[in-house]
Amino acid sequence: MTKIYLKKGREESLRRFHPWVFSGAIAQIVGEPAEGDIVGVFAQDGSFLAYGHYQIGSIAVRVLSFSGEDVFDPGFWVNMISRAKNVRTSVGLTSVDSRTNCYRLVHGEGDGLPGLIIDYYDGVCVIQAHSVGMFRSKSAICEALKTVYGDSLKAVYDKSSGTAPFKAGLNLIDGYLYKAEGFSDDEQIVLENGNRFLVNWTEGQKTGFFLDQRENRNLVGRYSRGRNVLNLFCYTGGFSVYSLASGAAHVDSVDSSGKAMAMVSRNMELNGFEASSHTEYTADAIEFLRSVPEDKYDLIIVDPPAFAKHRGALNNALRAYQRLNAAAISKVSPGGLDNGVAFWDTFAMMGGEGSMVQWVKHDPPLAGPDHIHFTTRGSQEVGSALSRSFLMLYDFYRFRKTHSEDLIDDCFETLRDSLDLT
Repeated sequence: MTKIYLKKGREESLRRFHPWVFSGAIAQIVGEPAEGDIVGVFAQDGSFLAYGHYQIGSIAVRVLSFSGEDVFDPGFWVNMISRAKNVRTSVGLTSVDSRTNCYRLVHGEGDGLPGLIIDYYDGVCVIQAHSVGMFRSKSAICEALKTVYGDSLKAVYDKSSGTAPFKAGLNLIDGYLYKAEGFSDDEQIVLENGNRFLVNWTEGQKTGFFLDQRENRNLVGRYSRGRNVLNLFCYTGGFSVYSLASGAAHVDSVDSSGKAMAMVSRNMELNGFEASSHTEYTADAIEFLRSVPEDKYDLIIVDPPAFAKHRGALNNALRAYQRLNAAAISKVSPGGLDNGVAFWDTFAMMGGEGSMVQWVKHDPPLAGPDHIHFTTRGSQEVGSALSRSFLMLYDFYRFRKTHSEDLIDDCFETLRDSLDLT
């Protein structure tokens, strides 16, 4: 096994169980590791620190174990996945009589398995590897899932083609790693807080459903009773289903994808909603906003895809978020809400003419107890900066009824200064 020795003093973060070793902390590499190999990490004095997956880049090692346990033994994966499942059991997600039978089983660093995501859909586990090491370990992970879930496991599907490093020369083809006898479906009906959803893991985004929005969907449901609701970038209609289930007067769902809108229709039928309570629009969200009158909606959900895929695109992305939310705010009726679930925080703006803005903020973000996060101070600063800038935009627009370029620039500069963008 390759041994990696750190520079003096650089071991302190690992002694605090930080799950990464940065390349700048390395003093010496004894051996010639291939990307994805398991390596040992040691302090300058030779004392053991951790085992982890080696990778090329600024993060050189993603830690699997700080204790020295045998990470080559198949029992390691069984132990780690069992531990993750036990956490979900402790919060009531794995009970056979639960109103929810889909959840995030493994959430990367939060579950001690950096680079690995596993989502569970009523017996089907969908894997996404975000590192070469995890991609090369997928067979062992599949066997561990079979051991942990036993006969209740229907299938294991690998969906790593869009997440594993594409420059590593891997054979990135999605497909089943395991199917129980008689299983042949590529989609399944799951329950989330008693609501029914079709999930298609082969063609859908991410692993098929945005499980991290479960608590946000529940929150939107609480705000929806008796309101006219607009769900922008609705995907398969999760927020729309929750709104109608909670007594919304009417819901409009908008997405540019025809396939997504077909799934919305099926989800509406699954939950038995009256056709008159819901309207579907296959359209660009911004174009749709331009076509509707001001003050039409009491609640608007804005949950766009990521506008910035890399840091170089961040400036333009922040400006696009500002414009999108400014356009959405203009369609909210007095006393209504705009739920900006697109950002790092979830927050809702409420108010009416002549009233003070009320701000409902949830911090940390509502991603649910199955989405265990390894957090840093930086991520909190980003959320706070977005919140400050967005509140500035809301306050100016709602009470001065203007949507000027100067206002957009002011908000954008607030974000730039807060995030120290150059």
